[in-house]
Amino acid sequence: MKSSRLVSLLLLLQTRGRVTAAQLAEELEVSVRTVYRDVEALSAAGIPLYGDAGHAGGYRLLDGYRTRLTGLTAGEAQALFLSGVPGPAADLGLGSVLAAAQLKVRAALPPELRAHADLISGRFHLDAPGWYADADETPYLATVADAVWHNRILHIVYRRWRTPTDVERRLEPYGLVLKAGRWYVVAGPGPRTFRVDQILRLTAADETFTRPDDFDLSAYWTAYQRDFHARLQQGEAVVRLAPGVRLARQPVAGGRTDDDGWTVATVPIESLDHAHAEFLRLGTGIEVLEPPELRAKMARTVAELAERYGNFEGYGGD
Repeated sequence: MKSSRLVSLLLLLQTRGRVTAAQLAEELEVSVRTVYRDVEALSAAGIPLYGDAGHAGGYRLLDGYRTRLTGLTAGEAQALFLSGVPGPAADLGLGSVLAAAQLKVRAALPPELRAHADLISGRFHLDAPGWYADADETPYLATVADAVWHNRILHIVYRRWRTPTDVERRLEPYGLVLKAGRWYVVAGPGPRTFRVDQILRLTAADETFTRPDDFDLSAYWTAYQRDFHARLQQGEAVVRLAPGVRLARQPVAGGRTDDDGWTVATVPIESLDHAHAEFLRLGTGIEVLEPPELRAKMARTVAELAERYGNFEGYGGD
């Protein structure tokens, strides 16, 4: 553990410049006394670092000193190359930059870790979009990404699902999120979330904004997903499921088996229309008991199907 910590300390000094013992201790989750001992160990090993006393003091490496990435473990090297996703990088106009960065890192690795990194490239491939869906057209993605980098305000015409569908919005773009092959921009004020492929027109203003210091994109997205799923499940339905039948994406609560071997359970639903379409997929393997409106809607559909297929014997006969 000490050798790994020494490498981490060295890389922190290399990337951040002057760092105090207290800052190093907090970053490495050790005591300040341990930092002092680690600094002495590095100095004894010939690493050219020195410390300055006083309020603005701290440790730093001698100007021009750079260490090779020999401190990487095999797992860290594999994770580094696995995290470089070429598709999204290309979407953002960074495909060649990613390739160049990986080439430089690969050249800095010792031979045994270079072999591990090469295994990752040959054995793992990430394809984010789902099946049976065409890729979204996102002609403004590069412009949105540039605005995110440079805190530039965007004026957009955006297509939403409710009336009026096409609206004008002023965005302060905080960050981009790639979810299941679809790009979203999280923007203030709010913040709010917008699908990049639903931007119809876009103008990047010369005006800039100040990004909130306390905004955490990862924390926001986690909370947004949780709230999104909570909003989807606006009601409940009581259903009977035939033996062996399962609902793919809906949690089942209070399931009990009746005398016919069917499971009676309560499931969350987004809306009557959505539940109607989802339950029809199960054919005769499901019976809706409640709410009455959904049961009636299912009954009407079944009656229409029965009428439509009533003269089935007239087709395909001898």
